[in-house]
Amino acid sequence: MTARVGGSGSGAVVLENCAIATMDGPQHDDDGTEYRSGHIVVTGGRIAAVGEGRASATERDGARVLDGTGCLATPGLINTHHHLYQWLTQGMAQQSVLFDWLTELYPVWARIDPAQVNAAATAGLAWLALSGCTTSTDHHYIFPPGGGPAAGRAGRVGGGAAQDALEAEITAATTVGLRFHPCRGSMDLGRSAGGLPPDEIVEDTDAALAATADAVRRFHDPSPGAMVRVAVAPCSPFSVTSRLMREMAELARELGVRMHTHLAETREEDAFCRQTLGVTPAEYADDLGWLGADVWLAHCVHLDEPAVKRFAATGTSVAHCPSSNARLGAGIAPVRQLLRAGAAVGLGVDGPASSEGTSLAGELRQALLAARLRDSRGPAALTARQALWIGTRGGASCLGRADEIGALRPGMLADIAVWRVDTLAHDAVAHGLNGQPGGDPVAALVFGPPAPLELLLVGGAPVVERGELRTADVTRAARDVRAARLRLGTGR
Repeated sequence: MTARVGGSGSGAVVLENCAIATMDGPQHDDDGTEYRSGHIVVTGGRIAAVGEGRASATERDGARVLDGTGCLATPGLINTHHHLYQWLTQGMAQQSVLFDWLTELYPVWARIDPAQVNAAATAGLAWLALSGCTTSTDHHYIFPPGGGPAAGRAGRVGGGAAQDALEAEITAATTVGLRFHPCRGSMDLGRSAGGLPPDEIVEDTDAALAATADAVRRFHDPSPGAMVRVAVAPCSPFSVTSRLMREMAELARELGVRMHTHLAETREEDAFCRQTLGVTPAEYADDLGWLGADVWLAHCVHLDEPAVKRFAATGTSVAHCPSSNARLGAGIAPVRQLLRAGAAVGLGVDGPASSEGTSLAGELRQALLAARLRDSRGPAALTARQALWIGTRGGASCLGRADEIGALRPGMLADIAVWRVDTLAHDAVAHGLNGQPGGDPVAALVFGPPAPLELLLVGGAPVVERGELRTADVTRAARDVRAARLRLGTGR
């Protein structure tokens, strides 16, 4: 991408000569505005103009003008479910279903400390940025007593200040430059009480409630354009008591923040809820106040038709994680049914230990293929633009920020991904047959392999340029996370 810079130093950015998929349609249907060769003007961290052709002379004067020939501009992708600390434990329990996978990994995670969380989060967020992500959430629910066995020695990250695990990953997000929605997770149902996690990594119920309230007070920023917002996030029905679920919902609504948890991920979970609680996972969530417009739920693979309708009626959103669900053999979420019912669906890569560092851009294709495999309509189940809508607008809805991110229109935050679609792998789809009308840059992005990322802007600031991270040292991040992984493995 070539740049021509004017002389006034205004800080404005003009992108032109590229295809643009604005994702500004009212729903997930294929009706958003698109431009074959258009421009985007960014001023003050927000989008000032979007349109066909080149920007005006006035808009270009003094701005950094970027030539996007051969590229497609989309809203930055939004990751709605993750476990960043799991970057340290990739490749384990390769043939295990979820419950067995957790049983093998919980004892390892029980040794984690804030410094290791910081290293894992820096690596994971850097990877997300390089795959076109401008906003990510994270669901962190592992809080060993004292921050881990080495917290007193190694639990210092950032500018030397002692930090807990949540603060450690917020520091990482600040370094990488992504918009961040960390979820303060919790578990209070240990193995001795009938839960799945070992007793040594569950929290006292009152302590978890107090720590969650403290995290919101310390880190949540409700202001427009915020870079950090915190959600309340007990882990799952098989690791949390009903009291904690209920009181966390009350706490979240008292504090005015969003709510997140895992739900209906596996058949084993469905059986656990039916046998232990006498209801389906969705019915259990509903009974405890965990459905609503301020809630988004991860996975939701095993939903029956009444649950789908109830999600839509209550405004409950879903974080769809196709690669992780496939890796663990959990199944495929009913994405088409949820969308048709009117529920918002976002996209998530889930933890690297169950997706091995999946690219968020790659999840667009995974979501498309998984929906077509699951649904009797086959290829009609999900289109390329609907997959992109899930990865952008749907994600913004999950996080309660559809008024600020997920679309390219004036007034929105300038969170923009620019992809090269003139490569060997993308050009034929993007530009069609020579001399014939057609070509579909959006299909090239979604149907093809992850396209090279030419530019990533977060609030108008460059985070990735020409495929290189500009905010953090990738080589150092790789070195630090390798050292953290080795130390976690030895327990020192």
